[in-house]
Amino acid sequence: MRHRNKIKKLGRTHAHRKATMAALSTALIEHKRITTTLPKAKALRTFVEPIINRAKEDTTHNRRQVFRRLQSKEAVKALFGEIAEVLGDRPGGYTRVVKLGQRAGDAAEMAIIELVDFNDVKPEGGSTKRKTRRSRRRSSDAKAAAAPAAAPATKDANAADDLTKIWGIGPVFASALNDADITTFAQLAEADLDALRAAINTGSETSDEAANEETWSEQARLAVAGDWEGLEAYIETLKDEGGTAHTPPESVPEADVAEDAAAEAEPETAEAEAPEAEAETTQEGEAVASDAANPDTTGNPQVPDAFADAPEHGDTEQGAAPGTGEPPPEADEETRDGHRG
Repeated sequence: MRHRNKIKKLGRTHAHRKATMAALSTALIEHKRITTTLPKAKALRTFVEPIINRAKEDTTHNRRQVFRRLQSKEAVKALFGEIAEVLGDRPGGYTRVVKLGQRAGDAAEMAIIELVDFNDVKPEGGSTKRKTRRSRRRSSDAKAAAAPAAAPATKDANAADDLTKIWGIGPVFASALNDADITTFAQLAEADLDALRAAINTGSETSDEAANEETWSEQARLAVAGDWEGLEAYIETLKDEGGTAHTPPESVPEADVAEDAAAEAEPETAEAEAPEAEAETTQEGEAVASDAANPDTTGNPQVPDAFADAPEHGDTEQGAAPGTGEPPPEADEETRDGHRG
Protein backbone atom coordinates (compact mmCIF):
# COMPACT_ATOMS: atom_id res chain seq x y z
CA MET A 1 0.00 0.00 0.00
CA ARG A 2 1.23 3.52 -0.77
CA HIS A 3 0.00 5.28 2.31
CA ARG A 4 1.83 8.60 2.99
CA ASN A 5 3.75 8.24 -0.27
CA LYS A 6 2.99 11.15 -2.61
CA ILE A 7 6.16 10.90 -4.72
CA LYS A 8 5.62 9.85 -8.32
CA LYS A 9 8.39 7.42 -9.17
CA LEU A 10 7.69 7.73 -12.93
CA GLY A 11 8.84 4.13 -13.45
CA ARG A 12 12.44 5.03 -12.67
CA THR A 13 14.98 4.35 -10.02
CA HIS A 14 15.90 7.04 -7.50
CA ALA A 15 19.05 8.14 -9.36
CA HIS A 16 17.28 8.07 -12.70
CA ARG A 17 14.39 10.11 -11.35
CA LYS A 18 16.78 12.76 -9.90
CA ALA A 19 18.54 13.09 -13.25
CA THR A 20 15.21 13.41 -15.10
CA MET A 21 13.98 16.16 -12.76
CA ALA A 22 17.30 18.04 -13.00
CA ALA A 23 17.24 17.93 -16.80
CA LEU A 24 13.62 19.10 -16.97
CA SER A 25 14.28 21.93 -14.46
CA THR A 26 17.31 23.15 -16.41
CA ALA A 27 15.31 23.16 -19.66
CA LEU A 28 12.45 25.06 -17.99
CA ILE A 29 14.77 27.73 -16.57
CA GLU A 30 16.55 28.24 -19.89
CA HIS A 31 13.53 28.11 -22.24
CA LYS A 32 10.81 29.29 -19.83
CA ARG A 33 8.38 26.77 -21.38
CA ILE A 34 8.63 23.04 -22.19
CA THR A 35 6.30 20.24 -23.34
CA THR A 36 6.26 16.87 -21.57
CA THR A 37 3.85 14.25 -20.27
CA LEU A 38 1.29 15.27 -17.68
CA PRO A 39 2.76 13.08 -14.84
CA LYS A 40 6.25 14.48 -15.43
CA ALA A 41 4.90 18.05 -15.50
CA LYS A 42 3.16 17.58 -12.16
CA ALA A 43 6.27 15.99 -10.64
CA LEU A 44 8.49 18.75 -12.04
CA ARG A 45 6.33 21.47 -10.48
CA THR A 46 6.89 20.12 -6.98
CA PHE A 47 10.61 19.78 -7.72
CA VAL A 48 11.41 23.15 -9.37
CA GLU A 49 9.33 25.60 -7.33
CA PRO A 50 11.42 25.21 -4.11
CA ILE A 51 14.50 25.85 -6.26
CA ILE A 52 12.99 29.03 -7.75
CA ASN A 53 12.03 30.16 -4.25
CA ARG A 54 15.71 30.13 -3.19
CA ALA A 55 16.50 32.65 -5.99
CA LYS A 56 14.75 35.42 -4.04
CA GLU A 57 17.83 35.75 -1.79
CA ASP A 58 21.07 35.86 -3.74
CA THR A 59 23.46 34.27 -1.24
CA THR A 60 26.31 31.86 -1.63
CA HIS A 61 24.48 29.22 0.36
CA ASN A 62 21.40 29.44 -1.88
CA ARG A 63 23.52 29.27 -5.02
CA ARG A 64 25.30 26.14 -3.73
CA GLN A 65 21.99 24.46 -2.87
CA VAL A 66 20.54 25.25 -6.32
CA PHE A 67 23.68 24.01 -8.08
CA ARG A 68 23.51 20.84 -5.99
CA ARG A 69 20.11 20.11 -7.58
CA LEU A 70 20.60 21.36 -11.15
CA GLN A 71 24.30 20.70 -11.85
CA SER A 72 24.35 23.52 -14.45
CA LYS A 73 26.20 26.84 -14.07
CA GLU A 74 24.21 28.52 -16.88
CA ALA A 75 20.90 27.53 -15.28
CA VAL A 76 22.00 28.89 -11.89
CA LYS A 77 23.13 32.16 -13.48
CA ALA A 78 19.79 32.59 -15.31
CA LEU A 79 17.79 31.70 -12.22
CA PHE A 80 19.48 34.26 -9.96
CA GLY A 81 19.51 36.84 -12.78
CA GLU A 82 16.50 37.49 -15.03
CA ILE A 83 14.12 35.02 -13.37
CA ALA A 84 14.72 36.42 -9.88
CA GLU A 85 13.98 39.96 -11.14
CA VAL A 86 10.58 38.91 -12.54
CA LEU A 87 9.44 36.38 -9.93
CA GLY A 88 11.06 38.01 -6.88
CA ASP A 89 7.79 39.59 -5.64
CA ARG A 90 5.57 36.57 -6.28
CA PRO A 91 4.74 34.51 -3.16
CA GLY A 92 4.81 31.05 -4.76
CA GLY A 93 2.99 29.60 -7.75
CA TYR A 94 5.81 30.18 -10.21
CA THR A 95 4.74 27.61 -12.83
CA ARG A 96 1.62 26.79 -14.81
CA VAL A 97 0.55 23.41 -16.27
CA VAL A 98 -1.66 23.38 -19.36
CA LYS A 99 -3.08 20.09 -20.65
CA LEU A 100 -2.72 19.32 -24.35
CA GLY A 101 -4.64 16.08 -24.66
CA GLN A 102 -3.47 12.62 -25.63
CA ARG A 103 -0.37 11.99 -27.68
CA ALA A 104 -0.71 10.08 -30.94
CA GLY A 105 0.88 6.65 -30.72
CA ASP A 106 0.68 5.70 -27.06
CA ALA A 107 -2.21 8.03 -26.05
CA ALA A 108 -0.16 9.53 -23.23
CA GLU A 109 -1.54 12.69 -21.63
CA MET A 110 0.61 15.64 -22.72
CA ALA A 111 0.98 19.03 -21.04
CA ILE A 112 2.92 22.27 -21.16
CA ILE A 113 4.66 23.61 -18.07
CA GLU A 114 5.81 27.25 -18.14
CA LEU A 115 6.89 30.12 -15.93
CA VAL A 116 3.81 32.27 -15.36
CA ASP A 117 5.29 35.74 -15.90
CA PHE A 118 7.21 34.88 -19.07
CA ASN A 119 4.65 33.16 -21.27
CA ASP A 120 1.32 34.98 -21.24
CA VAL A 121 0.05 33.44 -24.51
CA LYS A 122 -2.14 30.41 -24.02
CA PRO A 123 -0.86 27.45 -26.11
CA GLU A 124 -3.03 26.19 -28.94
CA GLY A 125 -4.76 22.84 -28.55
CA GLY A 126 -5.29 23.07 -24.80
CA SER A 127 -8.26 21.08 -23.56
CA THR A 128 -10.29 23.72 -21.79
CA LYS A 129 -13.93 23.56 -20.88
CA ARG A 130 -16.28 25.73 -22.81
CA LYS A 131 -17.80 28.46 -20.72
CA THR A 132 -21.56 28.73 -20.82
CA ARG A 133 -23.64 31.70 -19.78
CA ARG A 134 -26.52 30.66 -17.57
CA SER A 135 -27.89 34.08 -16.79
CA ARG A 136 -30.11 35.66 -19.40
CA ARG A 137 -29.75 39.20 -20.55
CA ARG A 138 -32.51 41.55 -19.68
CA SER A 139 -34.73 42.56 -22.55
CA SER A 140 -34.44 46.21 -21.55
CA ASP A 141 -30.66 46.05 -21.93
CA ALA A 142 -31.03 44.59 -25.41
CA LYS A 143 -33.49 47.29 -26.41
CA ALA A 144 -31.23 49.98 -24.99
CA ALA A 145 -28.30 48.61 -26.98
CA ALA A 146 -30.33 48.50 -30.19
CA ALA A 147 -31.84 51.96 -29.73
CA PRO A 148 -28.72 53.97 -30.73
CA ALA A 149 -28.34 51.96 -33.93
CA ALA A 150 -32.00 52.33 -34.87
CA ALA A 151 -32.26 56.02 -34.06
CA PRO A 152 -32.24 58.04 -37.30
CA ALA A 153 -29.74 60.79 -37.68
CA THR A 154 -31.62 64.05 -37.25
CA LYS A 155 -30.43 67.03 -39.23
CA ASP A 156 -29.87 70.30 -37.52
CA ALA A 157 -32.48 72.82 -38.60
CA ASN A 158 -29.92 75.62 -38.66
CA ALA A 159 -27.44 73.71 -40.79
CA ALA A 160 -26.65 75.34 -44.14
CA ASP A 161 -27.86 73.66 -47.32
CA ASP A 162 -25.96 73.23 -50.54
CA LEU A 163 -27.54 75.98 -52.62
CA THR A 164 -25.62 74.89 -55.72
CA LYS A 165 -28.19 72.10 -56.13
CA ILE A 166 -30.57 74.79 -57.41
CA TRP A 167 -30.34 75.12 -61.19
CA GLY A 168 -28.72 78.46 -61.97
CA ILE A 169 -26.87 78.90 -58.64
CA GLY A 170 -23.13 78.37 -58.85
CA PRO A 171 -20.42 78.83 -56.23
CA VAL A 172 -20.33 82.61 -56.82
CA PHE A 173 -24.07 83.10 -56.41
CA ALA A 174 -24.15 80.69 -53.45
CA SER A 175 -21.45 82.72 -51.69
CA ALA A 176 -23.36 85.93 -52.40
CA LEU A 177 -26.57 84.45 -50.98
CA ASN A 178 -24.73 83.21 -47.89
CA ASP A 179 -23.37 86.70 -47.33
CA ALA A 180 -26.98 87.92 -47.42
CA ASP A 181 -27.93 85.37 -44.69
CA ILE A 182 -29.71 83.09 -47.17
CA THR A 183 -28.14 79.73 -46.37
CA THR A 184 -31.00 77.21 -46.51
CA PHE A 185 -33.56 76.12 -49.07
CA ALA A 186 -36.36 77.34 -46.80
CA GLN A 187 -34.90 80.86 -46.64
CA LEU A 188 -34.41 80.85 -50.41
CA ALA A 189 -38.04 79.80 -50.95
CA GLU A 190 -39.33 82.66 -48.76
CA ALA A 191 -37.00 85.35 -50.15
CA ASP A 192 -38.49 87.89 -52.57
CA LEU A 193 -36.99 88.79 -55.94
CA ASP A 194 -35.74 92.20 -54.78
CA ALA A 195 -33.72 90.63 -51.96
CA LEU A 196 -32.28 88.02 -54.32
CA ARG A 197 -31.31 90.60 -56.91
CA ALA A 198 -29.75 92.84 -54.27
CA ALA A 199 -27.72 89.90 -52.94
CA ILE A 200 -26.52 89.00 -56.45
CA ASN A 201 -25.55 92.57 -57.33
CA THR A 202 -23.82 93.15 -53.99
CA GLY A 203 -22.06 89.85 -53.37
CA SER A 204 -20.94 88.95 -56.90
CA GLU A 205 -19.18 90.70 -59.73
CA THR A 206 -22.10 90.03 -62.08
CA SER A 207 -25.60 91.52 -62.22
CA ASP A 208 -28.99 89.94 -61.78
CA GLU A 209 -29.44 89.98 -65.56
CA ALA A 210 -27.15 86.93 -65.75
CA ALA A 211 -29.27 84.90 -63.32
CA ASN A 212 -32.59 83.08 -63.48
CA GLU A 213 -33.59 84.16 -59.98
CA GLU A 214 -37.30 84.05 -60.91
CA THR A 215 -37.16 80.23 -60.79
CA TRP A 216 -35.15 79.83 -57.58
CA SER A 217 -38.12 80.14 -55.24
CA GLU A 218 -40.05 77.25 -56.83
CA GLN A 219 -36.93 75.09 -57.01
CA ALA A 220 -36.22 75.78 -53.34
CA ARG A 221 -39.76 74.74 -52.35
CA LEU A 222 -39.29 71.40 -54.07
CA ALA A 223 -35.90 70.99 -52.37
CA VAL A 224 -37.40 71.74 -48.94
CA ALA A 225 -40.05 69.08 -49.54
CA GLY A 226 -37.36 66.61 -50.58
CA ASP A 227 -38.98 66.11 -53.99
CA TRP A 228 -35.78 65.83 -56.01
CA GLU A 229 -37.52 64.03 -58.87
CA GLY A 230 -40.03 66.86 -59.08
CA LEU A 231 -37.15 69.34 -59.08
CA GLU A 232 -35.52 67.58 -62.02
CA ALA A 233 -38.85 67.54 -63.89
CA TYR A 234 -39.30 71.27 -63.22
CA ILE A 235 -35.80 72.01 -64.54
CA GLU A 236 -36.52 70.00 -67.70
CA THR A 237 -39.71 72.00 -68.18
CA LEU A 238 -37.74 75.25 -67.91
CA LYS A 239 -35.24 74.00 -70.48
CA ASP A 240 -38.03 73.00 -72.87
CA GLU A 241 -39.51 76.49 -72.59
CA GLY A 242 -36.18 78.01 -73.63
CA GLY A 243 -34.81 78.89 -70.22
CA THR A 244 -31.13 78.57 -69.32
CA ALA A 245 -29.10 78.66 -66.14
CA HIS A 246 -28.59 82.39 -66.71
CA THR A 247 -31.96 83.47 -68.11
CA PRO A 248 -35.55 82.48 -67.25
CA PRO A 249 -37.88 81.24 -70.01
CA GLU A 250 -39.42 84.08 -72.03
CA SER A 251 -43.14 84.78 -71.62
CA VAL A 252 -45.43 84.36 -74.66
CA PRO A 253 -45.72 87.79 -76.46
CA GLU A 254 -49.12 89.37 -77.38
CA ALA A 255 -48.55 88.93 -81.12
CA ASP A 256 -48.20 85.24 -80.66
CA VAL A 257 -51.45 85.19 -78.70
CA ALA A 258 -53.27 86.92 -81.58
CA GLU A 259 -51.78 84.46 -84.06
CA ASP A 260 -52.93 81.55 -81.91
CA ALA A 261 -56.48 82.98 -81.77
CA ALA A 262 -56.50 83.45 -85.53
CA ALA A 263 -55.23 79.90 -86.01
CA GLU A 264 -58.08 78.59 -83.87
CA ALA A 265 -60.70 80.55 -85.88
CA GLU A 266 -59.18 79.59 -89.23
CA PRO A 267 -60.62 76.01 -89.40
CA GLU A 268 -64.20 77.34 -89.06
CA THR A 269 -63.68 79.83 -91.92
CA ALA A 270 -62.08 77.14 -94.06
CA GLU A 271 -65.06 74.85 -93.54
CA ALA A 272 -67.47 77.66 -94.59
CA GLU A 273 -65.47 78.49 -97.74
CA ALA A 274 -65.04 74.87 -98.81
CA PRO A 275 -68.35 74.61 -100.84
CA GLU A 276 -67.64 77.87 -102.72
CA ALA A 277 -64.13 76.68 -103.62
CA GLU A 278 -65.52 73.41 -104.93
CA ALA A 279 -68.06 75.29 -107.09
CA GLU A 280 -65.36 77.55 -108.57
CA THR A 281 -63.18 74.52 -109.30
CA THR A 282 -66.08 72.83 -111.14
CA GLN A 283 -66.73 75.92 -113.29
CA GLU A 284 -63.05 76.25 -114.22
CA GLY A 285 -62.95 72.57 -115.21
CA GLU A 286 -65.95 72.96 -117.51
CA ALA A 287 -64.40 76.04 -119.15
CA VAL A 288 -61.16 74.19 -119.86
CA ALA A 289 -63.11 71.31 -121.40
CA SER A 290 -65.04 73.66 -123.72
CA ASP A 291 -61.81 75.35 -124.81
CA ALA A 292 -60.36 71.99 -125.72
CA ALA A 293 -63.42 71.19 -127.84
CA ASN A 294 -63.42 74.60 -129.73
CA PRO A 295 -59.84 75.89 -130.01
CA ASP A 296 -60.67 78.37 -132.78
CA THR A 297 -63.31 80.16 -130.75
CA THR A 298 -61.18 80.45 -127.65
CA GLY A 299 -57.99 81.49 -129.39
CA ASN A 300 -56.08 79.85 -126.55
CA PRO A 301 -52.63 78.82 -127.79
CA GLN A 302 -52.30 76.40 -124.89
CA VAL A 303 -55.19 74.24 -126.17
CA PRO A 304 -53.84 71.73 -128.77
CA ASP A 305 -55.44 71.44 -132.23
CA ALA A 306 -56.68 67.93 -132.69
CA PHE A 307 -56.53 68.12 -136.54
CA ALA A 308 -53.29 70.06 -137.01
CA ASP A 309 -51.12 67.02 -137.65
CA ALA A 310 -53.71 64.84 -139.41
CA PRO A 311 -52.42 63.54 -142.83
CA GLU A 312 -54.18 64.77 -145.99
CA HIS A 313 -55.86 62.36 -148.37
CA GLY A 314 -53.84 61.64 -151.51
CA ASP A 315 -56.56 62.61 -153.96
CA THR A 316 -57.92 65.44 -151.93
CA GLU A 317 -57.43 68.89 -153.40
CA GLN A 318 -56.97 72.00 -151.49
CA GLY A 319 -60.20 73.01 -149.87
CA ALA A 320 -61.84 69.61 -149.78
CA ALA A 321 -63.29 68.30 -146.61
CA PRO A 322 -60.55 66.54 -144.72
CA GLY A 323 -60.66 62.76 -144.98
CA THR A 324 -63.69 62.58 -147.31
CA GLY A 325 -62.07 62.47 -150.76
CA GLU A 326 -64.67 64.87 -152.16
CA PRO A 327 -63.46 67.73 -154.41
CA PRO A 328 -64.24 71.24 -153.34
CA PRO A 329 -67.30 72.96 -154.72
CA GLU A 330 -65.18 75.01 -157.13
CA ALA A 331 -63.88 71.89 -159.01
CA ASP A 332 -65.09 71.35 -162.52
CA GLU A 333 -67.32 68.55 -163.63
CA GLU A 334 -64.47 66.53 -165.17
CA THR A 335 -62.69 66.40 -161.98
CA ARG A 336 -65.87 65.34 -160.22
CA ASP A 337 -66.43 62.59 -162.81
CA GLY A 338 -62.85 61.42 -162.44
CA HIS A 339 -63.27 61.06 -158.75
CA ARG A 340 -66.58 59.28 -159.13
CA GLY A 341 -65.24 56.88 -161.72
